[in-house]
Amino acid sequence: MQQAGGGSETEVTWEDQQNINKFGRLNNRLHELEDEIKIAKEANENFEDASNELILTDEEVVRFQIGEVFCHVAKDEVEMRIEKMQETTAKHLEKLTDEKESVLAEMAELKKILYGKFKDSINLEED
Repeated sequence: MQQAGGGSETEVTWEDQQNINKFGRLNNRLHELEDEIKIAKEANENFEDASNELILTDEEVVRFQIGEVFCHVAKDEVEMRIEKMQETTAKHLEKLTDEKESVLAEMAELKKILYGKFKDSINLEED
């Protein structure tokens, strides 16, 4: 079908619409992952800072926040807890990064399919 402006109009099939919708969902998930990765990195930095501060302290019993309450806990136990929290956060960060890579790969594949069919008639890039 030719438009008056000289451009071409390609018919959008049900499958094309599903691919466009899937791309949109993946794009939303990508933004969520980027936010979660940022939060996880900040948490990891905070644990690192807390660990460094713990090294500098001379006290054997330190205040440690559990939920909304500060408790007096032995320095060695706090070191173990912080280390465990760092490991958990690092694993979570790795999982998020892997999922982000997977989402980006799937989005690239959908871009290839959609741009192949619609060419300049569709914009999948963020401004």
